[in-house]
Amino acid sequence: MNKVIDKKVAPKKNKKPASLDAKKARAGWIFVLPFILGFVLIYLPIIINSIRFSFSEIRILTEGGYELEFVGLTNYSNAIFVDPGFTQALVAGMKQLIIDIPCIVFFSLFIAIILNQKILGRAAFRAIFFIPVILTTGLIGQIDANNAMLQNMQSGSANMGLGEEESATSQILSVVDVQQLFANMAIGQGLVKYVVDAVNSIFDIVNRCGVQMLIFLSGLQSISPAIYESCSIDGASGWETFWKVTLPMVSPMILVNTIYTVIDAFTASKNTVMAYIDNVYSSQVGGNVLSSAMSWMYFMLVIAIIGIVAAILSTFVFYQRRD
Repeated sequence: MNKVIDKKVAPKKNKKPASLDAKKARAGWIFVLPFILGFVLIYLPIIINSIRFSFSEIRILTEGGYELEFVGLTNYSNAIFVDPGFTQALVAGMKQLIIDIPCIVFFSLFIAIILNQKILGRAAFRAIFFIPVILTTGLIGQIDANNAMLQNMQSGSANMGLGEEESATSQILSVVDVQQLFANMAIGQGLVKYVVDAVNSIFDIVNRCGVQMLIFLSGLQSISPAIYESCSIDGASGWETFWKVTLPMVSPMILVNTIYTVIDAFTASKNTVMAYIDNVYSSQVGGNVLSSAMSWMYFMLVIAIIGIVAAILSTFVFYQRRD
């Protein structure tokens, strides 16, 4: 008699559903997929060609097109040692950066603290401070750049045939005014000039602090009100609360805003280095290869400055633990 042995079939294991983190990661990749495709298909070939141009000499062929000949670091050497204007533009850009970055970051923090208070029309004031960000971008920014009336206003009386002394009177402050203000203090000439340049650039500073202000505002609103209540119960003044609570809590935003401001200042259309590189590209014979070398040197300088700024500010950043 044959014995029939029943084989128990193991039940199929149900596929484990994806976790919430995996779903978020998948959604994130889908979100950035257009940028990745655009970068690989459009920008990456342009970047590779720019690197090739910076190490080459271009020859225009009579039958049309061009030919590249590898010349090594010749274009980089010419940009530094042969063309004095590029080095001068770099130095001028660095000086302007030293003035702009601290002023923009601290002014945007100051405005964000004010707008974080419970005041009448707070939403309207926030919109007013962000309007310059909208007006200086895109098509409106190009129209504004070609506005002859605005250029005449910015150039002051110099365009009207007046002398330098008359043009200097149109500034908000002069070195003499600040020296009189700090007459009884041991203030150096360098600090006086820094204050004068910062005050006379206040229009540009206000126009460029809109994004930073919103970042600071979001950081201020993320601070728990219970922390301020405990400080008030302990008898801390508003000045002590700012230095011991508010400033450490928004220190990550200071790091982010500083890096953002450095990048924005280095890539702005009004930047002296960017304008000089564009002028070399369009006005010189073989300027496209020389300007490519200048652009990559400028890019490496920007990366180095961002690394230094991030390394310095990271030592002072406070991250709140949410355990």
